[in-house]
Amino acid sequence: MVKKGQPKAMSFVKLVLTALSFRLGTLLLCGWLCCDWKWPFIHKFSEIPMERREKILMKWSGNAHPLPLRAVFAIIKTYCLFIFFSVTNEKSENPAWKAIGYNVDNRQKKADPQGRPLQKGIIETMHEDDSTFVQSLTEKGLEVMEDPEHNNVHRIKCDVVIVGSGCGGGVAAAILASSGHKVVVIEKGNYFATEDYSSLEGPSMSELYESGGLLTTMNGKIRLMAASTVGGGSAINWSASIKTPKNVLKEWSVDHKIPMFGSSDYELAMDAVCKRLGVTENCTEEGFQNQVLRKGCQNLGLKVEAVPRNSPENHYCGSCNLGCRTGDKKGTDSTWLVDAVDCGAVILTACKAEKFILVNNNDSSRKKKCLGVIATSLNKNLTKKLQIEAKTTISACGSLLTPPLMISSRLKNPNIGRNLHLHPVLVAWGYFPEDASGIKGKTYEGGIITSFHRVVSEESNNVHAIIQTPAFGPASVAAISPWVSGKELKERMVKYPRWAHLFTLIRDQGSGEVMEEGKIKYRLSEVDKENLKIGLRQVIKIMIAAGAVEVGTHRSDGQRIKCNGLTEESLQEFLDNVPIVGGLSSKDEYWTLYLSAHQMGSCRMGATEEEGAVDQNGQSWEAEGLFVCDASIFPTAIGVNPMVTIQSISYCISKKIAESLKE
Repeated sequence: MVKKGQPKAMSFVKLVLTALSFRLGTLLLCGWLCCDWKWPFIHKFSEIPMERREKILMKWSGNAHPLPLRAVFAIIKTYCLFIFFSVTNEKSENPAWKAIGYNVDNRQKKADPQGRPLQKGIIETMHEDDSTFVQSLTEKGLEVMEDPEHNNVHRIKCDVVIVGSGCGGGVAAAILASSGHKVVVIEKGNYFATEDYSSLEGPSMSELYESGGLLTTMNGKIRLMAASTVGGGSAINWSASIKTPKNVLKEWSVDHKIPMFGSSDYELAMDAVCKRLGVTENCTEEGFQNQVLRKGCQNLGLKVEAVPRNSPENHYCGSCNLGCRTGDKKGTDSTWLVDAVDCGAVILTACKAEKFILVNNNDSSRKKKCLGVIATSLNKNLTKKLQIEAKTTISACGSLLTPPLMISSRLKNPNIGRNLHLHPVLVAWGYFPEDASGIKGKTYEGGIITSFHRVVSEESNNVHAIIQTPAFGPASVAAISPWVSGKELKERMVKYPRWAHLFTLIRDQGSGEVMEEGKIKYRLSEVDKENLKIGLRQVIKIMIAAGAVEVGTHRSDGQRIKCNGLTEESLQEFLDNVPIVGGLSSKDEYWTLYLSAHQMGSCRMGATEEEGAVDQNGQSWEAEGLFVCDASIFPTAIGVNPMVTIQSISYCISKKIAESLKE
């Protein structure tokens, strides 16, 4: 886990921990709390009584300091608590789970009788070496050549190479392979089929998520959840399959002058995507958190809507964020990529793209022409680079990785890496003791998102935010929640099964940038802050209306209020004290952690080269034959879960690419 953190931050934490092992270092970092009237007068951190150690940590958390000790506190808290509640023994058990009433999803895994669905088209490079790799490539029907001038390169020829296997890449692979083209997909992550998923939070986060799920913006304000596995986000998302909102389509087609989003072709694409994903409109039985959301909204007279899902109506799974072990959720790894390998596509896993192969293009308005991609296996036993040469190259590695890949290939459009939107999220919680509220179940059971509420302005009818339910295992809950003492943590975690979380998500107007891999900057606009505040206050009202006995936010001081006997006046006073605070780098006394599961817009589509990095066909304004098919080409944020939108855009772009390749 430490290796996956920000290198500079990890180095500083190491420095602080080293200083705390000495008396002088402890004095400098902890002040008078490490002092005593008895010899040796100044204690090392490990010698200080526990109560004082807790005071020191809270001091680091709350007060501004010349050194970033708040960040040190947050990193240590996050890593220690995540590991404590996720580490397992040889029997895949953790003794803390029994104490907090948590059970790992142990339903029967559904194995395909014909084997892993993608097996006939996949080459898992982590299991190859130099002596077997070429044979594996040729057995899949690929033309492989050795370069006499460059001894350390395998040259692979195909019609289309796609970087990334998620929502965009999976659809593109299926459309183009079914059109008769030889397609190669390269994927940085590994392949896991239904029978491979364990539902264990620690190993699953490490294997399926970018940076083990601990990736943050540079200032630590926002924790970013992004996939790193075959199937991409569709393998670990929360099943929500919402079509692109009509107001967004109108904005993109009219204001941004991109006709595709106002066309019948796009509507047909959304229908085709939903059909292939097996999207259903209703849910036969809702889980605990969605019952809370629905009941609270109904008691307040608020509209609550059903969320379409890419799973059967009776799919009752609270761990799809760790891979769906029943196979009922239909990600690209069990739909579009299966179609692709059935048509001869080849998927190379644990294979990372380094740069696109660009040459000067004298006969076109585009200065460059893309001839493929240079990639490297993450397996050290494969010593040669891969030079994958193709007529068409598609970048589909997501909003956090497509821009750095284009920039490392020396593309210079100023929109590349900018205009990054994150759909920022703030979380609040409510405690519902067993039988006290009439709501059945546990927080980790049932469909993750089956209901949602739009927070709409009474004056303008504009949507301030949406409210949905998350999937947080015990390790994630402990890691992201505020810590004020060891005793309070224990008291809170034993309530975990009946501890509901709801979040507010906004369609952000603020934006950020990602120019280098892992280096993400972002700033909320003032409108964003106001919308988050309105949404968070609505979350609290909903949980109180649903019957919570206590509610609170994730503000660093553990902000909360008891609900029994709560008057309107006391509630309003509490809500007035729910402002939008800053993140780790804030100079204020209180701070919070924001979350993001949707990243988009960092390589946006535009009607002109000045307005976007790619044109309305998804092709780079600078490089002929280079296309983008992922959320990075969204002109703006969309304000809802983006899976269907990503796949529909990729569907339209891929259909046009297939037509052009016939010419």
